Amino acid sequence: MFCRFVCVALLPLAACTQPPPALSVDKGYIRLNAVPSRPAVAYFTIHGGTSDVTLLSVTSPVSVKAELHESMNHAGMAMMKPIGDFPIRAGSTNVFAPGGKHLMLFDMNPGIKPGRAVKLTFTFSNNQRIDLGVPTIAAGAPAPTE
Repeated sequence: MFCRFVCVALLPLAACTQPPPALSVDKGYIRLNAVPSRPAVAYFTIHGGTSDVTLLSVTSPVSVKAELHESMNHAGMAMMKPIGDFPIRAGSTNVFAPGGKHLMLFDMNPGIKPGRAVKLTFTFSNNQRIDLGVPTIAAGAPAPTE
């Protein structure tokens, strides 16, 4: 009898619990370069799931090559370097934004114009792939507010 009472009493609490976070990507966009032969840059936010993973790559069918990079200041000079694989901690929020981490998209299809949606594919160490459709914006245009 006591067990039934405890189980029935706890049932409403079980309905209120949040599901575990899922690995996800959102708030993405691509800023096209003013000079079409120069790389475009993509920004996005990755939310860690229930376990640690590593972001292995991000690709797009409209660019020949894509590399994760990080911008930084060193001795008063703005610099940028490739970062390779990127660890995503469980439950973390990882923002790739101007002035920090970002994705460089080299040799973009010249037919891509501002306003067009482009697919980015994120590949993680747990064999999960996430496709994200992102808008493209012109160089100097304000970032989407989503």
